[in-house]
Amino acid sequence: MNSKAEWQRIPLIVSFPETAKYTETYGFAGNSGRVNLEGQLLRPAGSPSKTVYVFMHPTSTLQLLPMPTALADAGLHVLCAASRYPKNDTALIMEKVAIDLGKWLDHARGELGYEKVVLVGWSGGGSLSLFYQAQAETPTITHTPAGDEVNLVEASLKPADGVIFIAAHLSRAETLTEWLDPSVLDELDPDVRDPEFDIYSPDCPHQPPYGRDFVERFRAAQIARNRRITRWALDMLAELKRRGGPEQERAFVVHRTMCDVRWFDATVDPNDRPVGRSYMGDPRTVNVGPVGLARFTTLRSWLSQWSYDLSNARGPMNAALIRRSPVLQIENNADEAVPATHNPAIRAALATPDKEYLTIPHATHYYLGQPELLKTCIDRVMDWSRRQGLLA
Repeated sequence: MNSKAEWQRIPLIVSFPETAKYTETYGFAGNSGRVNLEGQLLRPAGSPSKTVYVFMHPTSTLQLLPMPTALADAGLHVLCAASRYPKNDTALIMEKVAIDLGKWLDHARGELGYEKVVLVGWSGGGSLSLFYQAQAETPTITHTPAGDEVNLVEASLKPADGVIFIAAHLSRAETLTEWLDPSVLDELDPDVRDPEFDIYSPDCPHQPPYGRDFVERFRAAQIARNRRITRWALDMLAELKRRGGPEQERAFVVHRTMCDVRWFDATVDPNDRPVGRSYMGDPRTVNVGPVGLARFTTLRSWLSQWSYDLSNARGPMNAALIRRSPVLQIENNADEAVPATHNPAIRAALATPDKEYLTIPHATHYYLGQPELLKTCIDRVMDWSRRQGLLA
C-alpha cells in the first residue's frame, strides 16, 4: 500500500454463559460455566466508521497476519475475533464456533455501535463464514455430528450484511481429505503403508507427472481413509456411551496428513502455484511433522470439523444455503494453501444472485513480497463494499 492509515489495537473481551451439556473447554472458563472470547479491534485514530470488517478463523488468531492489517492500513475498521479454541483445535466443535462468531457480530453491532458488519472469510475463515451465514439465513442445525445438542436454530444468529471470501478453501474436512496420505493402512502404525500410494517414497511405482487413473484412485483412497476414521470415531463414542462411565471422550493421533499429488505435479489442477512446496513448507516434512492438520484430535472434534461426510461446515453445502447476502469471492491463483478447484466449486454452489468473483494471477496465500497484488485485493474489497452500500 502506498500510504498507510495510523491505527490502534484495542483489546476486546466477549463473555457469555455456556449452555451446552457437554463442554470440551477446560480450566477456569469451563468450570465457571462461561465462554470467554478475546479479540482485537484495529481502529484508525480519529476516523469513525459505521462499518466493521470481521475476521474469524476457527482456531487461529488473525490480528498479526497480512490481510487484516492491510485493511486497517487502508483506513477500515477491522475486528479480529477469536473463537473459544484459540491456537488449539484438538477439541474444536464447529457448531460452537458458529455461536462464538454470532456473539462477536452482536457485540460489534450492540456494544461497538457499528451499523454494517461484513464477514471476511480469509483462508480457513472462509468456510466458517459460509457456515455462519448459511445458518444465520436459514438455521437448520440442532446437534453436532456426535449427537450433542448445539442448537443453532435457537441461537438467534444474525446474518452479516455481506460476506467476502478471500484465499479460502472448501472446508477443513474437505481440505484435510485431499491432503490425507492414502498409503496409511494402520492408523496405529504409520510405517504400515501401501507402496502404490506412498508417493513420497522413491520406491513408489507412480511418479510425477501422474496419470489420470492413478489420481482418481489416489483421491478415492483418501476419502476411504477419512471414512474409516469416521466409522471408528462413531463406534468408539457409542462404546463409551454404552459403558456409562466417566470417560466421555478420547483423544487420538492422525498420522501423515499433508500428502497430495498436486504438490509435485503442476499438471494436476493447474494454476500458478510453486511446485514442491506447501504453505507450511516441504510437504514431505509436514506430512509427518507435529503441526500437521488434525494431527491431534478427539472423537467429537473429528466428526465436527474433519469428517468428510458428517461435518456440517462443508463449503459447497453451506454456499448453497446463502440465498440473499452479497458475496465477493477473491481467488489467489498461486495459492499454496488453497487448491485450484476449491474457489470454482464455491462459486458454482453459491445460491445468491448477488455474487462477484475476482482471480488475481500469481498471488500467493499470504501475498509475501507482493504488495501490488495485495493492493489489488484491498482495492476490490473497498470498491465492492461501496457499490454494495456497505461502506460510506
